[in-house]
Amino acid sequence: MKTIRVPIFLQQHVMRVLREKLALAEQKLEQTFPEPAVNYKQRGTTAGSAYLKEWEIRLNATLLIENTEKFIDEVIPHELAHLLVYHVFGRKGVAPHGKEWKWMMQHVLEVDAKRTHNFAVATVKSKTFAYHCACQTVHQLTIRRHNKVVRGENQYLCRQCGEILKQEKLIETAAEN
Repeated sequence: MKTIRVPIFLQQHVMRVLREKLALAEQKLEQTFPEPAVNYKQRGTTAGSAYLKEWEIRLNATLLIENTEKFIDEVIPHELAHLLVYHVFGRKGVAPHGKEWKWMMQHVLEVDAKRTHNFAVATVKSKTFAYHCACQTVHQLTIRRHNKVVRGENQYLCRQCGEILKQEKLIETAAEN
């Protein structure tokens, strides 16, 4: 897969916002936190991920480039909040988007606590495979699930009729490079 290069001015903008939010958290929580590592290797339709033990934020370069301001305003605080919650509250008994995370987003980082993004994902969406059952014409399985079916590692059932999904034909949904 082709590596997307994030322009330096965008990387600087990401780091500027990250450092501003981190400083805000340090001020409000009256403690210091290390600066998280940031990379741009997140793939698929996921905008970002927080790797708690590595103290790292992974960002989707394509979605960042396509949605710059909204991405930075929403995704950077979202992922930083995960790291801060882990540092302050630990992991045990803490839901990923639970009350601690919502509190961290709203009261510490001063942003809306949105769990998911609504960016257009056509350019990052991968191939899907059409499967069918008795009650519904088409179910779309990701390449990961399709490969598990092909290897005999898994079967998937229709949630409505309970029948095992059977493969139809390949449907291209990814933009051709």
